[in-house]
Amino acid sequence: MSTTHRIAVVGAGGKMGMRVSDNLARTDHIVRYVENSPAGRTRTLDAGRTLTDAAEAVADADIVVLAVPDLALQAVTAELVPQMKAGAVALTLDPAAAYAGLLTDRDDVVRAVAHPCHPSIFLQRTTPAEYADTFGGIAAPQDAIAAVESDDPAVRALVEETVRAIYAPVIDVHFVTIKQLAQLEPTLVETVACMIGALLNEALDEAIHTMGVSEAAARSILYGHTQVALANGLRGDNPFSDACLIAMDYGRESIIKEDWKKIFRDDELDRNLARMLHLEKIER
Repeated sequence: MSTTHRIAVVGAGGKMGMRVSDNLARTDHIVRYVENSPAGRTRTLDAGRTLTDAAEAVADADIVVLAVPDLALQAVTAELVPQMKAGAVALTLDPAAAYAGLLTDRDDVVRAVAHPCHPSIFLQRTTPAEYADTFGGIAAPQDAIAAVESDDPAVRALVEETVRAIYAPVIDVHFVTIKQLAQLEPTLVETVACMIGALLNEALDEAIHTMGVSEAAARSILYGHTQVALANGLRGDNPFSDACLIAMDYGRESIIKEDWKKIFRDDELDRNLARMLHLEKIER
């Protein structure tokens, strides 16, 4: 049986803030919504939610969900963390600022980070709503990754219950460290997977406009073969043909740098995050 918690959503009218708020509105938790931007305030009010002043919202919150952009987290936590009650949790939705050491901390306030995994490409969808929900948090089940800087089982339970609510429907919540979460997001999923997704689109455009292939034909063969490539490459569903393996070697030689795995080094992670956070460098 779940426990009712007091939750404050800061940035409730933003892109992630609206997603988080929509899901929390379906729970029995006592939720207060905070938003400063005029457009965000309008979106929150139009959704039928009441706005609360930030200081009032965080003062008695068990967990404060900071649904604000990475670049704003330093200023937001500097203002709000000192006003939180002892034992509360400050939950950010992305690890970059937390790992970079930009957040304001208090010894009696727990830092936590949680990020959605998004619905798996291998998810067995059964309804149109699940097929349409590629991002997650609406109809298609997804996993989530969380990091909690506390050994208290009650704190971990609070974070997990909140994560399951804000990213619902959730299958599993995987716990890692903040550093490990930063290695997964951005390095694994943005630096690699999202980059490859954009590269596929560039290749599609090249096939259509440079090679003169019809768009329908190019999209059909790319979309189908992308599924096969991911199923074979990630799950080993079927072996690639000998000819395909030769073509794959040519692609790797032509496109991939030999030292590409350096992106998983700590110093390269710092460089990547510094660029994302508009910093000269990350101080350790």
